Amino acid sequence: MLKKNILIINPFGIGDILFTTPLIRAIKVQIPDSFLGFWCNERARPILENNPYIDKIFFLSRGDLKKVFKKSKLEGISKFLFLLKELKNYRFNLAVDLSLDYKYSLILKFLRVRERIGYNYRNRGRFLTKKIDIEGYEGKHVIEYYLELLKFLDIIPKDRYLELNLKEADKIWAKEFLENFGVKEGDLLIGVIPAGGGSWGREAMFKHWPKERFAELADILIENFNAKIIILGDKLEKEICQRVSDLMHYKSINAFNKSTSLNEFVALIDRCSIIITNDGGPVHISVARKIKTVSIFGPVDEKVYGPYPLSQDHIVIKKDLPCRPCYKKFRVPFCSYNRECLNSISVKEVFEAVVNLLNK
Repeated sequence: MLKKNILIINPFGIGDILFTTPLIRAIKVQIPDSFLGFWCNERARPILENNPYIDKIFFLSRGDLKKVFKKSKLEGISKFLFLLKELKNYRFNLAVDLSLDYKYSLILKFLRVRERIGYNYRNRGRFLTKKIDIEGYEGKHVIEYYLELLKFLDIIPKDRYLELNLKEADKIWAKEFLENFGVKEGDLLIGVIPAGGGSWGREAMFKHWPKERFAELADILIENFNAKIIILGDKLEKEICQRVSDLMHYKSINAFNKSTSLNEFVALIDRCSIIITNDGGPVHISVARKIKTVSIFGPVDEKVYGPYPLSQDHIVIKKDLPCRPCYKKFRVPFCSYNRECLNSISVKEVFEAVVNLLNK
């Protein structure tokens, strides 16, 4: 029997990569002698670095290539050809394509990957050999959609939890970083993430709870629980994080000012008792690391993109409005209601959710 060399493709953000981890595990556990490769974007690669089920990571998405081509066409062509050569060398005979983009499956066909499984979204699955027709992700969680593809492999998943492993070196780094700010074992450390990931690009602001309310909430938590507040974000979110810090009456630990790696960011989350964040990748990082969360959802459907699986350790704050959720078919429309779904969420509501988790 021909050995299965399997390639999984997911070029999206950190949350989507984490949504793939139950699929990865199910395939590797039930086809243990398979060689499992994963093709993702460069930014999300660290999320998979310590995954024990992945044998090889290819990290160059279409989006990554576009950025390279803007700088240098020659370098872009060179990187693309190197990627093709590398993929070809592994002789993949099965691919699970989660990209929703015909270009990936076209490349797979060119590389003579015999079985190509994925979704036929807006007729973009024309180069797939087995596919499921979808108009978008609606009514059930993205993880459920991903696991549905396992039927083509006669695999039934035995579990559905997210997986994210950390190296000991990153844990030690986080411990030393926090010690420099006077954080000791046993201190109540609460993470505040007022942005929440860059997968939406310029439209990410449509998912943000007001900065003033994050600041007010942080101050109340310090006053009521003597909590230590760490504000987290990546370098592109520095302005938002700085504004929250500036609005606070008390001092916070500002991790966004440091040039941290993604795994160091995860390690800091791992030290928190609770993470308070907008909808985005940090929610799912926290869930995967078993850190309690209060997440604020505006235009996005929490049943599709929220914490998974459902747990009392993860509280979603949202408003049931007639216009919500409005993010459908991977698009957010123009808002005629001044983002009421977010602006109508009070500091009191989020504070009560945090208290609920602290009392558990």
